[in-house]
Amino acid sequence: MSEAIVIVGGGHAGVQLCSALAAAGLGAQTTLVCAEPVLPYQRPPLSKAFLKQQDDALQAHRSAGWFAEQGITVHLGDAAVAIDRAAQQLQLASGARLPYGQLVLATGARARALPPLHPGLANVHVLRNASDATRLRATLPAMQRLTVLGGGFIGLEVAATAAALGKAVQVLEAAPRLMQRSVSPVLSAHVQDGHRAAGIDLRLGATVAGIELQGDRLVALQVNGERQAIDTLLLGVGAEPETTLAAAAGLACDNGIVVDTMLRTSDPHILAVGDCCNFPLPGSGPVPTRLRLESVQNANDQAKWALATLTGAPPPAAPVPWFWSEQGAIRLQMAGLAPAGADLHRRPGATPASFSVLHYACGRLACVESVNAPMDHLAARRLLELGLSPDPAAACDSARPLKSFIPLA
Repeated sequence: MSEAIVIVGGGHAGVQLCSALAAAGLGAQTTLVCAEPVLPYQRPPLSKAFLKQQDDALQAHRSAGWFAEQGITVHLGDAAVAIDRAAQQLQLASGARLPYGQLVLATGARARALPPLHPGLANVHVLRNASDATRLRATLPAMQRLTVLGGGFIGLEVAATAAALGKAVQVLEAAPRLMQRSVSPVLSAHVQDGHRAAGIDLRLGATVAGIELQGDRLVALQVNGERQAIDTLLLGVGAEPETTLAAAAGLACDNGIVVDTMLRTSDPHILAVGDCCNFPLPGSGPVPTRLRLESVQNANDQAKWALATLTGAPPPAAPVPWFWSEQGAIRLQMAGLAPAGADLHRRPGATPASFSVLHYACGRLACVESVNAPMDHLAARRLLELGLSPDPAAACDSARPLKSFIPLA
């Protein structure tokens, strides 16, 4: 049987697993397959700094020299197209067949489309990868107005970036508040106020229909029954797990590639990590809660778990999920997962623009959302790691640092 470890996907999970395998002395057994023609790069800047600077280059995770020094084989611009599970081989678009002992799917997620709106239209964009960001950036100098369909993280990050560049920006969100599925009403209200203060036109509860096309361009939408001309549109209506390869190979898929606690799929020789996988939440009970997380932190943490599975080492401690988003002057950081029906307690920050929201469920601290309060965020992560729940009244005393509730030893 081959001892080769083949990783499909050059996102954060894939390259982090390469780094972990190299550190474990397994670089020479490792192959990384990337559909994109460039080395793996940092993705968070694509919606911010990369868009602002026309000459800004991609920030590579690792250089070509590093991969070569570690003995890792990299296939760029040669997508994986099929898995032969019986022969334990991965077929690439070029026709190459790579034998594997263990295959790791880190295929990520793709932008959700809204037919007939699609990025094939000249003035309609999505933002998931470098190609998307480069295409959007090229339109910015001549762009007069940007319409963002969707009030989630990516859409709002791009909206804030475009507004900072002096563009007229409008955000259309079907829900009654921004980021409704991800953050508390308190945080939504603050973000809404911040974006409106920056000159962004927010339309909540927006019903969009009546798409008007001319050739390869979107020229207008019907928004709440009124015709609205479109200059440039960004689709920011969420993402879908990239399961095409896994599903075609007969692996179990349900809102992602289904994995067990050790990230193994329904085939014991295949793992899945990162945005593409649906995993059981550690410690969530005999019938575990399953979820799919789209975050850099989750990708990095799951790479560590995958290393343990691949090497037979003990798994690391279950991580506390955390997320972040920069939207202009607003820096959001979230630690833990917000439970439904939690008791919310607002902790004032050092300035009117900073605060944290503490979520308590059954008397236990479950999640902390922080706005421009990085020290609160770091302390919250540590409190959640230790399973500590300071009394809300004491924890919300802004004169007392949140980290003071963490034992010294």
